[in-house]
Amino acid sequence: MSDKKISARIYSPEKPSEEQARRFERFIKQRYKRDCGLEWICDEDISGGFRLEVGSDVYDWSVEGRLAQLQDAISSVKAAPGEDVIPLLKSAVGDWTPKALSEQTGTVVTVGDGVATVKGLYDAEYGEILLFDGGVRGMVQNITRQSLGCMLFDDGDSVKAGGKVKRTGSSAGVPVGECFIGRVTDALGVPIDGKGEIIASGYRPVESPAPGIAARQPVNRPLKTGILAVDAMFPIGRGQRELIIGDRQTGKTAIAIDAILNQKNSGVICIYVAIGQKASSVRQIVRTLEENGAMSYTTVVSAPASDPAPLQYIAPYAGCAMAEYFMRKGQDVLIVYDDLSKHAVAYRSLSLVLGRSPGREAYPGDVFYLHSRLLERSARLSAAYGGGSITALPIVETLAGNVSSYIPTNIISITDGQIFLDTSLFRAGQRPAVNVGLSVSRVGGDAMTPCLKSVSGTLRLELAQYREMKIFTQFANYLDDEMQKSLRFGEILMNILRQEQYRPYEEWEQAFIITAASSRSLDWLPDEDFEDTLRGICQSFAAARPDVIERINGGSKLSEEDRAIIAEFAKAAQNAQ
Repeated sequence: MSDKKISARIYSPEKPSEEQARRFERFIKQRYKRDCGLEWICDEDISGGFRLEVGSDVYDWSVEGRLAQLQDAISSVKAAPGEDVIPLLKSAVGDWTPKALSEQTGTVVTVGDGVATVKGLYDAEYGEILLFDGGVRGMVQNITRQSLGCMLFDDGDSVKAGGKVKRTGSSAGVPVGECFIGRVTDALGVPIDGKGEIIASGYRPVESPAPGIAARQPVNRPLKTGILAVDAMFPIGRGQRELIIGDRQTGKTAIAIDAILNQKNSGVICIYVAIGQKASSVRQIVRTLEENGAMSYTTVVSAPASDPAPLQYIAPYAGCAMAEYFMRKGQDVLIVYDDLSKHAVAYRSLSLVLGRSPGREAYPGDVFYLHSRLLERSARLSAAYGGGSITALPIVETLAGNVSSYIPTNIISITDGQIFLDTSLFRAGQRPAVNVGLSVSRVGGDAMTPCLKSVSGTLRLELAQYREMKIFTQFANYLDDEMQKSLRFGEILMNILRQEQYRPYEEWEQAFIITAASSRSLDWLPDEDFEDTLRGICQSFAAARPDVIERINGGSKLSEEDRAIIAEFAKAAQNAQ
């Protein structure tokens, strides 16, 4: 037992008797293994009972404290849809007994820039939620011997130096459930779309371990984006993490939104997490999803640039927690993080204010772990664990196409491939501006259907040959007929990869277009209105040969007979124009 006494204060309207004082001293000695110096302070505001403070621990046995316990017991009652809540409330009140619970309190030392320094909460844990004056919530992010660094989620105007703060014993989490589908929430799961309260089905921590190896199964089911350039060359599988990377204003978000739109009637739940975006941009995305009927299976989590750094930091983890709710129920989820560059900047801001040592580009040393523990939660679970999946499309912004800078390098090493969007291609009108040479999918053909795999196997090679030939012919004065035909074939391949936004292709259309182009049956198509003409040919083929489309949709490899039918139809379409 330590010889050093512990200070204790008893607050009550009346001074405790000698017997009561001895009981307090025995309790403290038994609990803390130390003698105490007990001080009584008269507090007329306590309307019965007492409040005992031992160091930073508080034991509240006042009327107010017991009423607060009763209120917590009542608020914890939840009724299933259609269930009568009155008997549950009666049972909760009837079974309730007050307890002399302790709560640890601390003192705010400094506050500013969305971060508070707290002392006195010696048992607080990393990631634990603290409660400040005015109901402001914060999360422990830094632990030193003398103090805690805590980021604030709410408006911190009511948090002042010298104010009280107490532990909650719970980690940060968000409400989850089916009712979040079709809604727009902030980073803490609070609805911000003006459509009323959301009745949650549960509560999940924002930080949770990624599924282990035994809980996963191979990624071999395709998640179709409807984008020919992606599905045919860089297929995405359910449970994969495919990075979308490129400079500002090159169509990164457009690819992600097209992927969401293409999940209509597929059973895939979509979650779009906006980090550091302009609020007007988020509203435009929500409007686009609504106009295309995609909000019926989509949740938008918004932490715009106007939100403080703590909310931008927590947003992708909150979105992932919502996705995990569906994955654990055996459903497939597509989640978009737009974008993780701004997420890293928000984390860097927090870390510098918290006093952490800056490293490369002023980012803290754990910035790699910041994103790895987020993206590793994307997986396809084995049947024993429900068989659900989370497919992640993180977005990263580069500067002048520099993929070797710090954050892009980190996230490339975490993900299973990247779709690189080239600024020069975008300016040249090639949209989506996918750079075939720098893009890759490490899942590859495993995530393709046999039909699409059989027709697109040589597409990347043919495009690479076209790029080399185009560079070579820039210095040539004369091109023979064969060279001109080869260049025209390459131009047709580039043209079929051009696709208007919000107009996804079905799989049979992709197979038809690639087969027709590879057989050189589309060389006659004019460059002007190329896509509209091509879509018209597809519609005509659907009306003329539904039997071929049925075989394509069946998933088997495209037969030589069907290839010949497609090539002949595409050539004959020239006469119909």
